[in-house]
Amino acid sequence: MSDDKIRCDACPVMCYIAPGQTGACDRYANADGRIVRTDPVVMLSRAIGSDRRLVPFAAREWDGDPMPADVVLTGIGTGTTYPDYKPAPFIVSSQVAGADMVTVVTEAIFSYCGVKAKIDTDRFLGREGAPVRHKGEVIGHVTTAEYGSQMLSIGGVHHLTGGSKPEGRETCAAMLALCNAEAVDLTIDGGESVTVQAGRAPVVDGVTEHRMRVGCGSATIGMFAVQWLGLVDEVVVVDDHITGVVSEHQAGKVLGWQPTGIKIKGHRSTPGRYFRVSEPGLGWGGTRLSDPLEIVGDWNPKKGARPGLTLLMVSTTGEDYAYYVLDEALKPQVLPLPTTLEATVSLIVENCEPALCTVLFMGGAGGSLRAGVTQNPVRLTRSVQSGKAHLTSGGAECYVWPGGGITFMVDVLRLPRGAFGYVPTPALVAPLEFTLPRADYLAMGGHADQITSLSDALRDGGEYPTAARIEQWPVK
Repeated sequence: MSDDKIRCDACPVMCYIAPGQTGACDRYANADGRIVRTDPVVMLSRAIGSDRRLVPFAAREWDGDPMPADVVLTGIGTGTTYPDYKPAPFIVSSQVAGADMVTVVTEAIFSYCGVKAKIDTDRFLGREGAPVRHKGEVIGHVTTAEYGSQMLSIGGVHHLTGGSKPEGRETCAAMLALCNAEAVDLTIDGGESVTVQAGRAPVVDGVTEHRMRVGCGSATIGMFAVQWLGLVDEVVVVDDHITGVVSEHQAGKVLGWQPTGIKIKGHRSTPGRYFRVSEPGLGWGGTRLSDPLEIVGDWNPKKGARPGLTLLMVSTTGEDYAYYVLDEALKPQVLPLPTTLEATVSLIVENCEPALCTVLFMGGAGGSLRAGVTQNPVRLTRSVQSGKAHLTSGGAECYVWPGGGITFMVDVLRLPRGAFGYVPTPALVAPLEFTLPRADYLAMGGHADQITSLSDALRDGGEYPTAARIEQWPVK
């Protein structure tokens, strides 16, 4: 090892870094024989415009005047507490509504972390439990679908460190990109390919999705049956989950809808509601159907079928629809959609929300991370769980799971861009901030001798940072 290289202790990799070079994570560098963070610490303020402002750390030419009154220091760019016995990079005192508060900030290293991706589309992506791949490596799985959304679970400790090195690398790379709101191409075993990017519409098999379904077929009938009354004799709303038939549905019964003798090929649940009319897919209402008449059997004249009876079939997004009239043999014949029904289809479309990808970072802030906050780590856990300590990530509100530990989720779009990093162990790095009353912080065994004011922190600098950047609070 050459004499001019120095060892970085900011993470367990412990890189030896030559002058002017960065470590394996590209987040720390050797600057004149000192390890520094390559990115500035991020502070947030609602009092500034969209322009970013740089403030030098430990620089005599900065007099402290330009700091907005509401500025908040985040964990972004502050550095980490590795080795684990170190106090957090910044423990800053402040006054909030006249109360003495302490905010402890750090960039936490997460091996126990993952991403929950909510994909608003009625298209079928893959069966529950099916492996999700990135560049050929399994990095997660399809989890339980929610109302109008397909859900993916990405990452986790077993993919990051429990498998092969390529699996860990690709898992880390995919999660890092997703958390920084970048597009990631995924494939699902036995299912489809999908491009996921937070805040953007999903792209399924190369086709950009536009709408999230208004509801299942039964719900759609419940919402719009009154709109069809008197305009058409029968309406079938095709849906992968529950296909609805208005003449049999309770909504139709209440409105006095007459029987039509229609027969639906599927598993009848309750009147007007049918399961499993088709295999799931990319067709009508998340089914594999391109011709909706495949699910319609023979019409029964004893139960109301007659020549001239009209039928509207529509998907739960309004993207697919067709209009039919029964001929003398009681066979549906397709005709153009009457103008009187165009508004009803448009109403379904109007009530659909845009197709969207939402990415939530989920991590467990346990282990020795807590030692950077207090000398008695379990007291931090109890303080967070009781609500005394307020947990944020890059200034964004977090949902803290009940039960043991500090397990939290945060919407990545609520953080400033580029807030997430990684270390090549592999693991993700995410900013954390713990804010609590000063008295409570001292009572839990906090590092009292490390408490400093924000102005002193800017004047003296920290172990790694060289600059700070003031940004406007992200607006979603």
